[in-house]
Order: sequence, then structure tokens, then C-alpha cells
Amino acid sequence: MPPPTSDPDPAQSRGRVGLEIVVDGSGLERPRAGVGVYTTQILHAMAVDRPDCKLTVFGPRGAFMHVPSTTYRLLPTTRLLGRHLQWPAMIRRLKPNAYFGPAGALPLGNLRCPSVITIHDLAIYRNPRWFPGGQPLSTRLVVPRSVLRADIVIAVSASTARDVVEFFGIDRRRIEVVPHGVSARFRPMARDELEEARARLHVPERFILFVGTVEPRKNLETLLDAWAMMRDRPDLVVVGSWGWRYESIREKMERLGPRLHHLESLDPEELPAIYNLARALAHPAWYEGFGLPPLEAMACGTPVVVADTSSLPEVAADAGLVVAAGDAEGWRKALERVIADTDLAADLRHKGILRAAQFSWERAGHLTWQAIDDAVRRSAP
Repeated sequence: MPPPTSDPDPAQSRGRVGLEIVVDGSGLERPRAGVGVYTTQILHAMAVDRPDCKLTVFGPRGAFMHVPSTTYRLLPTTRLLGRHLQWPAMIRRLKPNAYFGPAGALPLGNLRCPSVITIHDLAIYRNPRWFPGGQPLSTRLVVPRSVLRADIVIAVSASTARDVVEFFGIDRRRIEVVPHGVSARFRPMARDELEEARARLHVPERFILFVGTVEPRKNLETLLDAWAMMRDRPDLVVVGSWGWRYESIREKMERLGPRLHHLESLDPEELPAIYNLARALAHPAWYEGFGLPPLEAMACGTPVVVADTSSLPEVAADAGLVVAAGDAEGWRKALERVIADTDLAADLRHKGILRAAQFSWERAGHLTWQAIDDAVRRSAP
């Protein structure tokens, strides 16, 4: 069992009535994946912004260390009965002021309190072939009912907000756009720091970087084909765990030889260093809800090449990203241009740092509290 956590110091209260919020911590099952990172960062920011409030997180065993400023309880492990019947009963007994779902879902049972959920993306509705089968309970019942029942839906980008309206037809006024933040540890690093990091991580002198789960939606195969065609190519470093339907991607990676390096379990604390060391970040994903790796790379001053900016509107604005054509040849040309043109790389570095500075988890936490406050007000008698 996780150790008990202390409640926030009442002396730190900012004069507002302290709310008690129940939080779905299921995303902490994979703390290095997108929803896991979001859950960790947003709850930390919320705890700092409103120390007068109590956050009770229900999550998987052993994940309490990712949310130290909260009270932690274990989620029932039975998928249907536990999550959708037993857990709502536990929540009702706590009588919280509101429920917050960072993983984009509500249990099917009645919670008897206002609710706010965060929708990161609806890629599975956009293209089901990117995902494994066998998810009818989630896609046909849990997610639609969650979106329709939630008092407020947080979308992490304007494109995700449009998708929520398109697929579920809810009133746009029930949606609040709250972009992700970027941690202050993502920054340009000094030369001596980088040399120490290079020796520690055993990465080559020149390399292109990919960061993301290895799965079809991330379009890594196109990047692999483009990299194989490059003239005077740097090495390629792939940072990310295996997701689903990755078998053909894995076979291609194995055929490309020793200059392709796969770091499957990189410590998240090393991410700023590896962004800084890379000549460019290649982000070929066909669809994104927000696009956190490009933003993190920009904050480190790393040039970024993307496949499309339509699903990255907040990140891409004024950032000077290089957009590659959809095929491997287009990606080859874009990567060669960024690697060879030092003036272009310097311009991308400057614009990226300025753009990334406009995002913070502090702001995201504050806006999330505003959405919860709004949900509580709307449900008040």
C-alpha cells in the first residue's frame, strides 16, 4: 500500500473555499506516455496553484510517487465491475466537490458530483486502423458517455475541441481549451552539461531524434525510409517504448543497421539533454492532439520538422517549424535542408525558444481550476 500523504497546509490557503476533488489517476499506469506525463504535471501545477484544495487520486499500485502532493488511493483492479461500479460507490462515499478525469473518461456509475474531463485526442475515431481492435467498450460506450455527461470538457488544443464537436455534437460552450505546458527543465544547456550527457547516454556526435511511442499513428516508417535515403546522413536516435501494431516497424528498424539507436526506456530526466544534443527533432505523426515532443524540443532550442501543422495549431504558431511533404522523399529533402543550412537552424532555434516560453504547466493548472470552478458553479442549486 502507498504511504499516506499529508494534506496541504491550511495556512497556505489563498482565501478561497477549499474544494475536495477526486482524480482519475489511471494514466499513471504508463507515467512516461503522454497521458501519464500530463497527469503528473497538471496535478503538480494544480496542487501549487490551490494549496487550500484537497486532491484525492485513485491510481494503480506503485504510482503514488508521481503525484506526491495528493492523497493517493488504489483504483479497483477489476476492469468492468471494479472501475464502473465499485469505484463510483467509493467516490460517492467521499462526497467530493468535483471529479477530474485527466485520462478523458468517467466511470459509467453515477458519481453524484460535477465532473471535468480532459480529451487529449480522438485519433481512434479519426482512423481506427491506427489502433488495435477489441476496444468497443471504450470507444462505443465509455468515451461517448463521458463526453456527453461531463459538465466541462477540457480540450488540449483547438483542433481537439473541433474534433469533440464533430464526433459527439456537444455545445462548444461546454469545452475549454487548455494547452499543455512545458517544464522549465526543458531549456538550452551549456556545452559542459552536454558533453557530460553525451558520455552518459552514449549517443553519437550527429543525430536526428524521434521521440514517441512506436505505433502506426506516429508514422515512424516514413521517417525510417527518408533517413535511409539521406546523403551524408547523421545517425537516427529513436526514443520511445513499443506501443501496438509495431511489428513491421520493428523489422525495418532491425534491418537499418547500427547507426539507428533505439532507447526504449530513457529516464525522463534525460529528455532535455537528448533534445539539446540532437541536430533536429523529426515528428512525422499523422495526427496529434497537442504535440508535446515538438514543444519540448523547441524549448531546448532544437529545430523541429513536422508532417503537418493542422493538428498542432498552438505549438506551430509563429514557431518557424519546417513542414515536410507527406512521403519519404519530402522528408528526406526537409531533413537535409535543416541539417545543412546553419542559418535556417539558428532561426528555428530562436523562434522555437520564444514560442515555447509562452506555455507553462502553471498556466495550465490555473485554467484547469477555472474549469472545475465553473463546473461546480453550474451544478449548484
